[in-house]
Amino acid sequence: QVQLVESGGGLVQAGGSLRLSCAGSGRTFETWAMGWLRQAPGKEREFVASINWSGTSTYYTDSVKGRFTISRDNAKNTVYLQMNNLKPEDTAVYYCAASRLFGYNRDNDYWGQGTQVTVSS
Repeated sequence: QVQLVESGGGLVQAGGSLRLSCAGSGRTFETWAMGWLRQAPGKEREFVASINWSGTSTYYTDSVKGRFTISRDNAKNTVYLQMNNLKPEDTAVYYCAASRLFGYNRDNDYWGQGTQVTVSS
């Protein structure tokens, strides 16, 4: 079992940056593909980015390519989402997730509780 705890959300002006962190428990963290998803008010949860177990391969949804970067530090059991040039449409609750399979928008096995990101115009 994997427990995930996100942090780093907050309020930022458009054009600003935030870095989200997701700390995972368990000795098998490095065997899981990790991802970030988000859910805006009144919308369905959507895929943002994913990273394979070694950190050597990533996927991004088109709307964040060139602005967001997913990375991981397996020694710290942590995955990150660096978000630059934030836009008001990035406002959402961001969730960290762990999956047995790596890919674009794969099903996830474990979820964090979410962290709010609000971008003001």
